[in-house]
Amino acid sequence: PLSPAMAESEIRQRGPGRDLNAARAAFDVGDVDASRQAHEAKIHSTEQHAGESGKYVKSLVFGGLDGIITTFAVVAASVGGSLSTDVILLMGFANLIADGLSMGFGDYLSSQAEFEYTRAEHKREKWELDNYPEGEKQEMVELYVARGMTQADAESVIEVMSKYKNFFLDVMMVEELGLMPPDESDSPAKNGMVTFVAFVVFGFIPLMSYVLAGATGASDVANFVAACVLTACTMLALGAAKAKFTNQSMVKSALLMLLNGGMAAVAAYLVSWGIAEAMGGVSAT
Repeated sequence: PLSPAMAESEIRQRGPGRDLNAARAAFDVGDVDASRQAHEAKIHSTEQHAGESGKYVKSLVFGGLDGIITTFAVVAASVGGSLSTDVILLMGFANLIADGLSMGFGDYLSSQAEFEYTRAEHKREKWELDNYPEGEKQEMVELYVARGMTQADAESVIEVMSKYKNFFLDVMMVEELGLMPPDESDSPAKNGMVTFVAFVVFGFIPLMSYVLAGATGASDVANFVAACVLTACTMLALGAAKAKFTNQSMVKSALLMLLNGGMAAVAAYLVSWGIAEAMGGVSAT
């Protein structure tokens, strides 16, 4: 059997013992009976890893999205300026590595700062609860009264919750500070690594047709069309994947991703084309 601390950590990572995917599906169609069945179903912990993997979905999606959009914007700008395939590859890979490192390290720094701030606030709240529990209880009572509870009910609720120190501390973090309790299993370094890898992997897609140009013998126009198609399909897939974890419409999310990338590419192409025209043409080599 799990110790109380281990059980608490596991519940935080995987959520309550219910079929969360079924509960979401029931909500989407407004099926009360299906929702009841989802809540009554007991899911084994080995089947509930979505919560842990979901920690890195934001880094994966936004790293991949930024990678494919910025790289494709470089390709579009190069084509708009009538630059050669060699220049496209040079600029594309330089952008891929430099921006990927910047994005990954930036995600690491922001995640680390957020984690340290949350942990420091958690430590402070724990210290205050240890040294002046009456004051912390009164603060919570006032919060609940402000939300519509009677004084007696608020005091009764807080008195019961305060018997369970760790639980009460977590509630204080959310109610008083609007912060989720720190999860020691979180890894800012993993966030940064996921962002970097996603940026490089997805960012390489707009360059694939140009990398293979020597083997395929395709024309510059064909390479650009292939890059457009591959990029569009990938952005649609990224949008659909994002919707899977955020419980949004897959079609809407996919189209918004495509619109985002399309606007960036069109803007880059037009700006490059306009500057090239104003300069009287840019040499392709």
